[in-house]
Amino acid sequence: MKSALGVTYKMAGVEERYGSTFPEPRYASIKKYVLEGISRGDFKPGDRVDSEAELIKRFGVSRMTANRALRELQDAGILIRLPGVGSFVADPSAKSHIIEIRNIADEIRSRGHQHSSLVVKNVSEKANRKTAPLLGVAVGIPIFHSIIVHNESGIPIQLEERFVLGEAAPGYDQADFARITPNEYLTRVAPLERVDHTVRAVAPSPIAQELLGISEAEPCLLLIRQTWSNSRLVSYARLTHPGSRFEFEDSFSVSS
Repeated sequence: MKSALGVTYKMAGVEERYGSTFPEPRYASIKKYVLEGISRGDFKPGDRVDSEAELIKRFGVSRMTANRALRELQDAGILIRLPGVGSFVADPSAKSHIIEIRNIADEIRSRGHQHSSLVVKNVSEKANRKTAPLLGVAVGIPIFHSIIVHNESGIPIQLEERFVLGEAAPGYDQADFARITPNEYLTRVAPLERVDHTVRAVAPSPIAQELLGISEAEPCLLLIRQTWSNSRLVSYARLTHPGSRFEFEDSFSVSS
């Protein structure tokens, strides 16, 4: 992220730089104060930060200026504001919806953060005795196999291993998954018809430890997602998330 400030701050392991020769706006000074407080650990998730009145007194600004700083921090997902109660540091853990099929890149951007990915593997191969049952095909059928690490502002939050039916997604192994996600690609070539989900807690595999930068003691959430298109199973994905960096949530209405 860049803006007209001469500030460098860190939050949740993410470094953001601002550079320019323009004077720092008063509301930006307040935002810097809060962000640096979070970086130092002065403000932890759930802690109340200075109120508008306290910021007005501390920085000698108008109520409008103090309100703008807090509002922009809320819009960025840094703070949670409760009318009549105060402003509190938000929990930085990423959240994802189980029932909804959302592109992880869009989820990350919706939180005001940057998505990036590391493509570890994306090849065409023949289904073997282990992978053929995942897609319900015979051994020897052409499939695609990809392994991708998804990062939120530089922090690994998901290891995606996916098997795709070759005839359902031609060119999958040639797609640039550093620019688009497998979800985006498959949505274009094989529109979703049905989705099955399974979620379980798991210990990280050695490859998950290495690619996600976690220890063997880190509990993980594993989401297994199977997707159908044109009445056939086209994709089987194992999505592994570090438990300390990610959580699933959902809500739905129940009819009488």
